[in-house]
Amino acid sequence: MSGDADSASTEQIRDALRRVIDPELGYNIVDLGLVYDVTVRNDGRDAHITMTTTTRGCPATDYLQSGARDAAFTVDGIGSAQVTLTYDPPWTPKLMAPAARVHFGIKDE
Repeated sequence: MSGDADSASTEQIRDALRRVIDPELGYNIVDLGLVYDVTVRNDGRDAHITMTTTTRGCPATDYLQSGARDAAFTVDGIGSAQVTLTYDPPWTPKLMAPAARVHFGIKDE
């Protein structure tokens, strides 16, 4: 990545993804641990997001994927955004950020 002002960083995209709220849990997809990877290529113009849902067949899957793609486009310089859904590895509450685990009352093991 060139690092110029028009190129997006993975951190900028992760910040934008925090605006995507899982409608069932009411918490953002990054801190829930649903975003596995963010890659930016082509001098910061192409975003690729690999994510999951809490369960297979989650009724909010399309909403979350669309939200992630739309959020990536809010970052200056992004010209394309691809979202890939995976269940490998399967999501568990251990993937949540510490603050999210506290919010949901999940104790560390």
